[in-house]
Amino acid sequence: MTTNADDLQLNPAGLMRLMTWLSPSFPVGAYTYSHGVEYAVEDGRVGSAETLINWVEGVLEFGAGRIDAVLFCAAWRAALAGDEDALFDIGVEADCWRGTSEMALEATAQGRAFVSTTGKVWGDGIVTRWAGAMRSDDRLPSYPVAVGIAAAEAKVPLRDALTAYLHAMAANLVSSAVRLVPLGQTDGVRSLSSLDRGVCIAVDHAMKTDLADLGAAAPMVDWTSMKHETQYTRLFRS
Repeated sequence: MTTNADDLQLNPAGLMRLMTWLSPSFPVGAYTYSHGVEYAVEDGRVGSAETLINWVEGVLEFGAGRIDAVLFCAAWRAALAGDEDALFDIGVEADCWRGTSEMALEATAQGRAFVSTTGKVWGDGIVTRWAGAMRSDDRLPSYPVAVGIAAAEAKVPLRDALTAYLHAMAANLVSSAVRLVPLGQTDGVRSLSSLDRGVCIAVDHAMKTDLADLGAAAPMVDWTSMKHETQYTRLFRS
């Protein structure tokens, strides 16, 4: 028996599980990735709270935030419906939306760590079966798809789960800039607060976008990722 998405309400157990998954202490290694911000700082494109906010808003609206959010929604809905064939197709689709090798590493390394840790702590479930199906096709699990599946399995409503996921993405990019620019902690918090609207817009857009209509346009972010691959001094993996 499937659950109607409209019937879901935020439950304390699901909320706490989601908070654990998206906590900086959860071992997916998110802190090791800057998503091109490291080269953007090196190149002078990000050097203040204002330029950081503009950069991250671009990621959320036009780049990986937009891509990940639509993939997340599709995975959440398919998982709630128990459609594992659709989940496999969504996993394959996720592979096609990484513009650089570092972006692909960022998505799949975190995805693999997420699947491994959730399986060890909460036991095998649909996310484990999905990751196994991906491995059988010589593919690695993509992070936003994995979190979307797990959130549906934990009965966390889609809007709440996606808002938390994109907020965590924005927070990680801000944290990398705080260390790289460097920015003060207050400027970091101010920047993250200013991104609330961008997160909400990205959530609203993703929930209304069909996977077949997915598209992105963040060439400067992809360019900084490519340049980062050969950057002389690096703290981050992307």
